[in-house]
Amino acid sequence: MNPYLVFILAIMVGTFILNIIVEKLNLRHFRETLPDEFTDCYDPEKYQQSQRYLRENTRFELVQSSVHTPIVIVFMLAGGFNCVDLAARSFGCGPVLSGLIFTGMLAVGMQVLDLPFSIYDTFVIESRYGFNKTTVKTFIVDLFKGWGVTILVGAPIIAGVFWFFEQTGSLAWLYAWGAVTVVQIVLMFVAPVVIMPIFNTFEPLEDGELKQAIESYAHARNFKLKGVYTMDGSRRSTKSNAFFTGFGKFRRIVLFDTLIEKHSVDELVAILAHEMGHFKKRHIHKFVLISIISTGLMLYILSLFITSPDLFQAFGMEHISVYAGIVFFGFLYSPISMVISTIVNSLSRRFEYEADRYAADTYGKPDALISGLKTLSVDNLSNLTPHPLKVWLEYSHPPVLDRIRALRNAAGSSAQG
Repeated sequence: MNPYLVFILAIMVGTFILNIIVEKLNLRHFRETLPDEFTDCYDPEKYQQSQRYLRENTRFELVQSSVHTPIVIVFMLAGGFNCVDLAARSFGCGPVLSGLIFTGMLAVGMQVLDLPFSIYDTFVIESRYGFNKTTVKTFIVDLFKGWGVTILVGAPIIAGVFWFFEQTGSLAWLYAWGAVTVVQIVLMFVAPVVIMPIFNTFEPLEDGELKQAIESYAHARNFKLKGVYTMDGSRRSTKSNAFFTGFGKFRRIVLFDTLIEKHSVDELVAILAHEMGHFKKRHIHKFVLISIISTGLMLYILSLFITSPDLFQAFGMEHISVYAGIVFFGFLYSPISMVISTIVNSLSRRFEYEADRYAADTYGKPDALISGLKTLSVDNLSNLTPHPLKVWLEYSHPPVLDRIRALRNAAGSSAQG
């Protein structure tokens, strides 16, 4: 049997089984009794609701993967990729345009496969627990906007990678890496002011107590604010969040409108101080560097396999092409991608602790940040006690109880000092 086929099937089945094990362990790790830390803000009935929310989401994700994995395997073994390739070639275009047609057809197929699950998740599960605010119109418009951005931004990038591997020989991966890196950096400046507003409305924070408190804190930390914005997250969900995006004059700190509605001024400033901490500690720059390095690694390994006859034989292909090789390489690369993701998540969790500590030290109100984290967890029905394996593999943020414990320990150490 083809060794590539054996490896790919083993990876797909192994990943599926691992996912089941992790989710089952996570469900069993859920604490029936409300942790003492949350007794002041989490009533027992709502805590039970968070348990039901976790169970329902877990079952839903397992059903989705149970449908998705067999369909992809059957499609591969039945020569589905070859049929799509023959259809793409039937237009008589060059290799780059044929590659875009090939990948576009596969992407549409994946969208069709995932659409029923997305609809159920949005309009059934999220609605059942009071989160969903997305209308059918908004859902449909978001789909078309997403495809528009993919065509206008994603397609030229993919076409560029195809062209480099078609035209530039053994150093194609290096040229492609340089080009993708440039585009990635440009998008970091452009996305906050061009792409993100396509999906949401961003408005400068209104004058008032909150803006004054934020500006006072920023001035005290010598942090030049390029803009604090509110985002209309309530158009789609009642869940709340805050984030830091962009660089230079495009740098923005964004607060969901739902976040502002549910938190005190002290909590909001503490949360914003946490986001500033990511910038001050250069976490964003470090993640950009990691992304660039991992992209280079991926493209180099891709160059070693991209036209392997055995790889194409595993997918039942009649023709060898750069564009199909890139798609098939994604199956081979998934174990490396998982390892990199696990490492990045571990680093991200460490950065979250550092940003928490920065906010507590500079704003001087660790209790405000703790209160804000607790309110976020309650409002979003977060799992307070995830299994360590789930955290290790998937969490970019530490569990909230661990973050609160670290903040209290830091405050205690500072008090003793």
